[in-house]
Formats: sequence, structure tokens, C-alpha cells
Amino acid sequence: MFRFLVHYGIHVLVPIIIAITFFRSNRLKVALILLGGILIDIDHLLATPVFDANRCSIGFHPLHSYWAIALYLGLLFFKKTRIVGLALLIHIVADMADCLLMFQTK
Repeated sequence: MFRFLVHYGIHVLVPIIIAITFFRSNRLKVALILLGGILIDIDHLLATPVFDANRCSIGFHPLHSYWAIALYLGLLFFKKTRIVGLALLIHIVADMADCLLMFQTK
């Protein structure tokens, strides 16, 4: 249960907190973009089974690969892509936390 709360807390609460704290004038738009980072989970459809609670997404799914993560980091350096890059990295942090907690409980 703790793993679930941490994982989805980062996916949902962190984007909202960041939008409210750092983007007050555009908080709704930014919050929606940051929450949209979860859309990279579409690559789970390429896996069999689609969902496996005991599988670490990082390094397994194409949009969770180390190359993709490097691209997401690169998005932070450009003003027009910064929020999208942040959204994708928040998603990666949530999945990394999930992986770490999964390995801790084994």
C-alpha cells in the first residue's frame, strides 16, 4: 500500500503542488500539462502483460528507456519545452521511486 501511495502520489500530487507553487498565473494549464506526463505509459501497451506490478518500467519500456530519459532532461534547457520535459521527468521519478520500493520489499 505504501508503494502505491508513493508512486501515485508523485504522479498526481507533485505536479499539482509544482503548478500551484511555481506557476501561479498559469497553474491550471501547467497542472494539466504536468499531469499529462502520465501519457508516456502508452508504451506499456507494447508489453506482455500490459501491466505487471512486479516489473520496473525504467529501462524496460521504450519511453522509459535511458535514452528517452536523456531526451526528457534535454527538454528542460529550452523554454518552449521546459514544462513538458518537467512533466516527463516527474513521471520518471515516480516510476523510479516505485522500482526502488519494489526492490526494497523483495
